[in-house]
Amino acid sequence: MANRCHFENSNDVGVFSKLTNSYCLVATGGSENFYSIFESELGHVIPVVHTSIAGTRIIGRLTAGNKKGLLVPNNTTDVELKNLRNSLPEEVKIKRVEERLSALGNCIACNDYVALIHTDLDKETEEIIADVLGVEVFRTTIASNLLVGTYCVINNKGGLVHPLTTPDEAEELATLLQIPLGAGTVNRGSDVIGAGLVVNDWSAFCGLDTTSSEIMVIEKIFRLSEQQKENESNQIRTEVIKTLK
Repeated sequence: MANRCHFENSNDVGVFSKLTNSYCLVATGGSENFYSIFESELGHVIPVVHTSIAGTRIIGRLTAGNKKGLLVPNNTTDVELKNLRNSLPEEVKIKRVEERLSALGNCIACNDYVALIHTDLDKETEEIIADVLGVEVFRTTIASNLLVGTYCVINNKGGLVHPLTTPDEAEELATLLQIPLGAGTVNRGSDVIGAGLVVNDWSAFCGLDTTSSEIMVIEKIFRLSEQQKENESNQIRTEVIKTLK
């Protein structure tokens, strides 16, 4: 299910949060309403961790991660790193990355199996991404944009890319990722998809300005409604079993 929210009147939810299948990071200093939307949807399944990165709140643009790992820029403080290590599941690897292009969230788009990265990232960074996140790594662009993490959001079931992505380019990317892709927008026509949307395999959070038709595309391409039906049937099954006991 896709949820609309905003962070201090900003619709750029993807700037102030990072969502994976094993944890969610949210920036400190937001409203209780912002946190409650994440916690009511995710809190019973995965930890929702309040943090800053390098003293800033733009955590979604500075970090990259999946259920296996989290990459943070080199200027992340020791206190922030300790907080993350104490809050995230034990099996999640956390690694500081010494990289000139330090806005890792803008330069990397990944799910639990594949990562698309900025063509100018260091070879050493590429190796760290493959090792810590446990993914296959491909250097590419999205609609001629180098910032793949800004113009593309993916989960393990599908992906949303920049509206000017050509059919040939989308097909090539879909072959690399082994998931279906759709071109679209968020926040009433914004092509900066990574800034306006975060998803995992069962939830999505987007800006308040996102239209109903944009939400329909998001729920369809990421197959969120299927997951919701599955969750509901599992819940009913659990309740029936409890009753029989």
